[in-house]
Amino acid sequence: MIEIGSRRRSQPAPPHVIFEALTEPDRDPWRPWLILLADEQPPRVVASSWPRELTWSSLWPKRPDATIHFDLPRRTTDGGTDLCWTLWADEPLPDASTIGHLRKRLNQLINANLRYSFGH
Repeated sequence: MIEIGSRRRSQPAPPHVIFEALTEPDRDPWRPWLILLADEQPPRVVASSWPRELTWSSLWPKRPDATIHFDLPRRTTDGGTDLCWTLWADEPLPDASTIGHLRKRLNQLINANLRYSFGH
């Protein structure tokens, strides 16, 4: 697998809370954040090590080989999480436009929707 995107961004909640949100995105109906497009599907957790890391299956049926790995280190300053997602795919890799779309979607879902679901 080849890394085709990665982003690190702070999340206000501690790692165990972020871990739960990633493993059960529909758990809290008052805080929906995993809002999928028509060409996307809910991910499955394919590997995890509570509460520090986990890997999702692909969100995109057209790219079933893609996986998203999350690292969830705790920030020592305020107890939040410096969440990092990394997108992996097999060859043949998608074209640059598709890679850009996949990265943008993950950034929207994780670094906007999930983050804002905690009030920040």
